Amino acid sequence: MEQRPDYTEMKVYRLVLDPNTNSPIVVLQDESSGALLPIWIGIFEAHSIAMKMEGVEPNRPMTHDLLRNFFDVTKSLVDRIDVVDLVDNTYFARIYFFLNQQTYAIDSRPSDAIALALRTTSPIFVANHVLEKSKIEQSQLREFGEGESAENEEDRWKAILKSFDPDTDKSKIN
Repeated sequence: MEQRPDYTEMKVYRLVLDPNTNSPIVVLQDESSGALLPIWIGIFEAHSIAMKMEGVEPNRPMTHDLLRNFFDVTKSLVDRIDVVDLVDNTYFARIYFFLNQQTYAIDSRPSDAIALALRTTSPIFVANHVLEKSKIEQSQLREFGEGESAENEEDRWKAILKSFDPDTDKSKIN
């Protein structure tokens, strides 16, 4: 892959819950510097990311699995995903893929792009200007629920994942 000086490759570090809102946050990490990028995401995307991180295979394909299957059937290759911008506290991403010897880019929410990247083992890049605007250091992650309450956080994630059981009455979920 070509050098991209305006972008930093990052990995999914972990999922945490915002202790103030219980909103899921996917945390990306630059492995070379240790810088972290928290991105608030929706519960369904968090569920999809968590399932892949935990190695849980659904009985039926979820949306991100369906998209991966589409890429497989069409012999497309997901090259990378880029988090390209941050405007008014909203992140923007693109999915880059090859099809018939051409490169295509499609706009995406970062959470969907990350869920797809995990399924296709594609690299995740963040534009340096986005990283500079919103990165945090390891010591700041405690604000987002990591650290002393890790066991409590794990229990909350288990409850969230359990709430997605197809046999569960969804009308009872808060």
